[in-house]
Amino acid sequence: MKGLVRTAAAATVSLAALVAAGAASASSFAIRSGQGAEGLGMAYAGAASGGTGIAGMAWNPAIITMYPGRTSNWNFTYLNANASYDPNAPTRLAVPGFPLSPIQNGTGNIGGDGAFIPASASAWQLTDRLWIGMTSGAPYGLRSKPDQQVNAAQVYGRSAKLATVNVSPTVGYQINDWISVGAALQIQYLNASLKQASGIAPTAAPVILDGDTIDFGYRFGVNLTPFQGTSIGIAYRSMMHQTLEGSFRTPLTVIPVKANLNLPDSVVFGVSQVINDRWQVHAGVEWTNWSRFRNIPIVARGLGVPVTSLNFQYDDAWFFSVGAEYKYSNALTLRAGVGYELSAVNDRNRTIFIADNDRLWLSAGLSYQVTEKLKLDLGYTFIDVKKANVNYTGAHPQQSAVLYSADAKPYINIASVGITYRWDDPTQTIPAQPVVRKY
Repeated sequence: MKGLVRTAAAATVSLAALVAAGAASASSFAIRSGQGAEGLGMAYAGAASGGTGIAGMAWNPAIITMYPGRTSNWNFTYLNANASYDPNAPTRLAVPGFPLSPIQNGTGNIGGDGAFIPASASAWQLTDRLWIGMTSGAPYGLRSKPDQQVNAAQVYGRSAKLATVNVSPTVGYQINDWISVGAALQIQYLNASLKQASGIAPTAAPVILDGDTIDFGYRFGVNLTPFQGTSIGIAYRSMMHQTLEGSFRTPLTVIPVKANLNLPDSVVFGVSQVINDRWQVHAGVEWTNWSRFRNIPIVARGLGVPVTSLNFQYDDAWFFSVGAEYKYSNALTLRAGVGYELSAVNDRNRTIFIADNDRLWLSAGLSYQVTEKLKLDLGYTFIDVKKANVNYTGAHPQQSAVLYSADAKPYINIASVGITYRWDDPTQTIPAQPVVRKY
């Protein structure tokens, strides 16, 4: 019996355990909130059209041309997620003669103590039409660890970590007074580790999958300013083909393995409009191609033989947001926004490490211009996630011999501070000033 459950558990090892327990601020294990305090303050409305400040280069590289001279931005974000899976039915074994699992308790909080997420963006104007720059951030990951490591779902996951670092050299070109284009090379490091129990006993040894990789992708975008005070942006982020290499460890052996992870491509669209000298409004739509993230074999290196498979069966995700800014004074700007996300995760494919579902964003923030060169940003978002059900009851893509069903009601708090500094003299006349700029 124990050997049967161990084998079934090992056969369903899943990179879904790399997800940060609903701690990701976007669908599945994406992290939207690490891209800037200014944007966080209005749910990233207008991210593609420059509405979220210079950190919006992480969405649309063309908005680099909206920043004359030499400008840098640094952001520090704290994300705290809360979710706890509680069984809504007795946990059973799909084995004749063994109707119940010996463990029936829930996970406790799986969000941990939260995480800090850094991000930066810089722009340097070389000529009246040409810019270069760079962004850095963590577009995927965080971590998940149930408070109760011994729980009814332990064969599906005990702990997990996923960390990414993305550095993107960027170039922008202003074709004329109303059209700018931009492109960026993405260099992304990914490190992953997950653990799950090899059986249903409280003392069951772990099964561990870990590895890392560095791979490449790209972004390109266009920014249009057809009228005074109007900015329209659209951008594409490529799929990231990450070749994870590491090891698969069971109580009996260690196998060198690799896995090809096709992280999703996306398209983002934004509009920003100046209403008057006090008000500016923004809107945005983002589509993420999560449906390409489906069944992924874990292959023994050198042999080419599958050890197990990562089965996700995700849907595509959509994010919609609107926001507004009010210039209270020459120094102080207030902002707020609301967003709604249709998740890639649903009741059919959700795992014990992804307390994810459709979600509502409520955001507020401010900017304070300390000097002509220095600006401070603060942003806060509360994310209300719909009730999440996990159903390992026979039809789950990662089903094992344990039949488990549970509910969670996740929510997320995010706070961010940003600093923007202009290295050159802002009062100096610079050619080719953009038609639409932030306040």
